[in-house]
Amino acid sequence: MHRSTKVLAGVLALSLLGTACGGDDEDTDARDDGRDGPAIVLGAQDFGESLILSEIYAGALRDAGYRAETTEVGGLRDLLLGAFKSGDVNMAVDYVAAELEFLNGGKGEATSDVDATLEALEPYLDDRGLVAARPADAVDTNAFVVTEETSEQRDISTLSDLAANGADLTLGAPPDCESNGFCIPGLRRVYGVDLSDDFTPLDFGLIPDALDEGAIDVGVVTSTDGRLADPDTGWVLLEDDKGMFAADNVFPVLSRDLVDAYGRDLTDVLDDVSAELTTEDLVRMNKRFDVDRDDAEDIAEDWLGDHGFGG
Repeated sequence: MHRSTKVLAGVLALSLLGTACGGDDEDTDARDDGRDGPAIVLGAQDFGESLILSEIYAGALRDAGYRAETTEVGGLRDLLLGAFKSGDVNMAVDYVAAELEFLNGGKGEATSDVDATLEALEPYLDDRGLVAARPADAVDTNAFVVTEETSEQRDISTLSDLAANGADLTLGAPPDCESNGFCIPGLRRVYGVDLSDDFTPLDFGLIPDALDEGAIDVGVVTSTDGRLADPDTGWVLLEDDKGMFAADNVFPVLSRDLVDAYGRDLTDVLDDVSAELTTEDLVRMNKRFDVDRDDAEDIAEDWLGDHGFGG
């Protein structure tokens, strides 16, 4: 049985026991009252980082006295939003800019400013009965990498360097890089370099091997790819020195009904977690999941313990 489901069952049993004993103290802490309210069900997408983050926020909520569990909803954002609509989930952990561009149909409203991007997102969430909690400093966005050999030979460590010294290099990236405002069009707009002539469309999973084997010179991965924490990978992450990338900060999104039921006490717990999360944390945790093959729940439990949640 999934760990969060076992915890949920235990908390439900304690809640029923308390009711049977007549626990009607009006001064009971709001978070304890919450045990009689709706359970919190976090929808996780089917990749390691989403699973880990869902377990982190769920664990912090359980530590604060809430009934919380996680459930996988698949890898597509429309499946996650469908689960919200059906009531199968009432919370998730997502990414600010990606959520905005999904809900607005790719209008290009997202920027590298998380506050401005969140402000643009909130009306779209409101239309769906959803509410955003505080974004974390942790960001998962596109990242351009080269091998150490290419970096040294071409003197490339930033995207400005790539524009100056690598315009003839072959880029390997997901197919949407040609139209994604934070990939080829973004490089053209912000850095003045056009890599479209030497572009090889590849699935994310094929890019690392293609880069290592020399089939491509520049690869697009995610900025929290666990291999970036592995010294044996031999990659150099190119700095986005002009701030091209969108503000894909991690943030919790909740149903309005859930926020109405629990109020500020609930979002305070989420905000406390978000205040601790960093991009470096995500890279390290993703390495444990993708490279070391550790379990998402164990990774989340370790992070929670290291940051004062639980125990």
